[in-house]
Amino acid sequence: MIARSRVRSIALLPVLFLCLALPAHSLFASSKAAEQAGAILFRDKGCSYCHGIGGVGGKKAPSLTDLRKDKLWLPAKITDQILNGGQKMPPFRDSLTDEEVAELVSFLRAKNRPIPPPPALNMPLEPPNP
Repeated sequence: MIARSRVRSIALLPVLFLCLALPAHSLFASSKAAEQAGAILFRDKGCSYCHGIGGVGGKKAPSLTDLRKDKLWLPAKITDQILNGGQKMPPFRDSLTDEEVAELVSFLRAKNRPIPPPPALNMPLEPPNP
């Protein structure tokens, strides 16, 4: 048993080194599907209620349109902000899955942000309670 455990541990070392060697942005790789899913989440989870449609900003929250160009807002920092909130933003840790957070980050970092399809007719227009 112990020998098998050591073999597995040793076999996982190259994977660990690869993860540590990759730049952070490659760990948060984006795809068109993830960006589109993020656009829908941005609309459906109430992000646009504060940040405006497409993240153009509003009375309650700042614009997110230039977020991808801001070198201080790397994917890890955006993820932390979504999960833990900060300043006036509430945390969304309990209402989003890891996959949904990654999709939101993909949307926010997209060079050409996709426009989500119109919401379903039964979609509430009120923001969710975080």
